[in-house]
Amino acid sequence: MRLNARLDTLAPSGIRRYAAMAREVPGCISLTLGEPGEVTPEPIREVAREDLVAGKTHYPPNAGTPALRTAIAEHERGWGLAFAPDDVVLTIGATEALASTFAALLNPGDEVIVPTPAFSLYASQVALLQGVPVTLPTEKTNFQLRADRLAEAVTPRTRAIVLNSPNNPTGCVLDAESLDAVADLTERHDLVVVCDDVYADLVFDEGFERFACRHPELADRTVVVGSFSKPWAMTGWRMGWAAARGELVEAIAKAHQFLVSCSPAFVQRAGEVALAVDASPLRDAWHARRDRVVAACAEMGLPLVRPAGAFYAFPQVNDLEISCEVFCERAIREAGVALVPGTCFGTEGYVRLSYAAADDVLDDGLARLARFVRDLRMEG
Repeated sequence: MRLNARLDTLAPSGIRRYAAMAREVPGCISLTLGEPGEVTPEPIREVAREDLVAGKTHYPPNAGTPALRTAIAEHERGWGLAFAPDDVVLTIGATEALASTFAALLNPGDEVIVPTPAFSLYASQVALLQGVPVTLPTEKTNFQLRADRLAEAVTPRTRAIVLNSPNNPTGCVLDAESLDAVADLTERHDLVVVCDDVYADLVFDEGFERFACRHPELADRTVVVGSFSKPWAMTGWRMGWAAARGELVEAIAKAHQFLVSCSPAFVQRAGEVALAVDASPLRDAWHARRDRVVAACAEMGLPLVRPAGAFYAFPQVNDLEISCEVFCERAIREAGVALVPGTCFGTEGYVRLSYAAADDVLDDGLARLARFVRDLRMEG
């Protein structure tokens, strides 16, 4: 049987692989998945229950109900982004929002700049759609973007650049110099900026700017991707959105229609409720966990660029003289704690630690990790 040969070039999710390895070890603490341990707030769940009981089980509008698209536009307006409801497409999570965006943008051979470390989804989706992902390493600039490195990545086939701030896996946010460098590149080379802003509501430190907010003059060349998954602990609901202007959002809506038709009807009013629920309690909990993780990594002697948002830390482990994959495999077997190697995000010498876990689980995991690192240093 002949299948799509491009699938042969794509590796299954490394994150899921290490999470599965952790499940095979009894009592292993998994700090692998980027998923809140908390349950979706009850008011959101109650509205979905009501609508399911009421029989809201038929096709809604392809791009989402007018009420929910209006609520999403108002949510973005709270950031200063002037999207109209018609500029919003409700999607099956941010994953489908990105897939529909790339499907709208790319012709075979078109290139997309993906700064690394990065969530592997970007490169995989681009490749599956016959595009070419062009990685741009950022480790030497503390995970920031600089004009000279950006210029080196551009070719006549470059179509877009992906920004993820706060970033998965580092938790870092892009500074003003990074955002301005991308804006200059976009104007000079007629590019589109795809902003994966799923963690924008989970920033702990002052001074955070979103690209679309800092550079409204590029609104016609910017796609903003958002998600209900992280701020309201709704990962299993598979609800996200893409917001853009003019022909760009029209193309995204068309791709979305052909890929999935629409999002389920009975979750959409729950999305309206979610946008009105205060996300600060979850954010405050992750802020406190961030501080504990930063302190723990310092005590372990693991260098770390301080994360400013999301719920990830990305410490260096290269001074331990083993690869990050070996580090993670041994940590699971020998210490009963699971992390994700940096190679899953395109970067050797680092590991990703998700601190979305409950406080007691996180503290136990950090204690196990500290003992493991100590034993590795004694072994060395």
